[in-house]
Amino acid sequence: MAQLYLTRKWIQIQQAEGYSGVINTNSLSTAALARQFSYKSGSLLTSNFKDYNDVEDLEMLLEAYFMQLDGTRNRILSVREYIDDTEDYINIQLDDQRNELIQLQLTLIIASFAIGIDTLIVGMFGMNIPCQFHKNTDGLFWRFVGCSSATCILLFLLLLEYAKCKGLLGS
Repeated sequence: MAQLYLTRKWIQIQQAEGYSGVINTNSLSTAALARQFSYKSGSLLTSNFKDYNDVEDLEMLLEAYFMQLDGTRNRILSVREYIDDTEDYINIQLDDQRNELIQLQLTLIIASFAIGIDTLIVGMFGMNIPCQFHKNTDGLFWRFVGCSSATCILLFLLLLEYAKCKGLLGS
């Protein structure tokens, strides 16, 4: 606990510099003094401040540092929670956009299916093979194309409604 009191250490260093000046004038080596001072620093420190009880000051300093560290830790934790919440929010938005794209893709697949069936029917009857159906030209071809297109549009709407009922498409 005494080693944590920095003011004492500073005073101790000042005293060591003062002693080294005195010893240098007496022609002793400073290396020997440094070794002696490092071994006896605790006794020198306690001898100079024997009557002064300042452990309470040190405890108050440590308590202040602890409170600052605790406040910093709490701020870091709150920032971490904020980052996690932001990531969750962004992931929810990305999932929503992904779902909208999947719904659009499903709608386009249903439309291509209906158009593909209409193209198949019209393509089969557009072949150049002799048929009695082609000889009767009083507007029957256009009625057939209109009916097959209406049937395919109805099929598209039925499949779209079925997808909405199953919850595959939103409203």
